[in-house]
Amino acid sequence: MVSISYETPTETRARLRRVLAQADFEVVPGTWAYHEYPAGTVPRASAEALALVRDGESWSALEPAHSGEAEVFGVLAFHFPPAADNSGFVGWLAGELKQRLGTGVAVLCGYNSARGGIYDYWLVPVQLLGEAQDQVRTLAAEAGEGCP
Repeated sequence: MVSISYETPTETRARLRRVLAQADFEVVPGTWAYHEYPAGTVPRASAEALALVRDGESWSALEPAHSGEAEVFGVLAFHFPPAADNSGFVGWLAGELKQRLGTGVAVLCGYNSARGGIYDYWLVPVQLLGEAQDQVRTLAAEAGEGCP
C-alpha cells in the first residue's frame, strides 16, 4: 500500500533520515551506461543489465559501461524495510545530493517482494560516486542509526 504522510518539512526530513538509516544500502560494483536499442521487440540486453526501459522510439538498457563512453555512472542501491514509509524519499535525497554535490541524479525503481518491496537504483556521475556514498552515510548517521 502506498503511504501518504501529512507532516511538516522538519518531520519529513527526520522520517526520511530514519528510512535511509534502516535501508539496505550498497554501491553496485562497476561502472554503468545507457545503451540504446531500436524500438520494437524487447532487445537482448546483457545478462548484467540492471534495467530496461523504453519510450515510443527506442529501448534503453542500463548495462556495464564500455571504454570511452561519454556518460558513465556509478550506482547506489537502496532496498527498504517492509512497511517503511518512504514516501518522498526520491525527492528528498535527490535534493540533498544536488545541494551537497552540485549535480543531479537519475533514479530507477523496481519491486522485489522478498526484500521489502520497492527498491531504488541511483545513478550518479562516476567521478562523484565516492562523495555520494559518503553523503548518504552522513545523512543516515544524522538519524542516529547509520547505514551499513
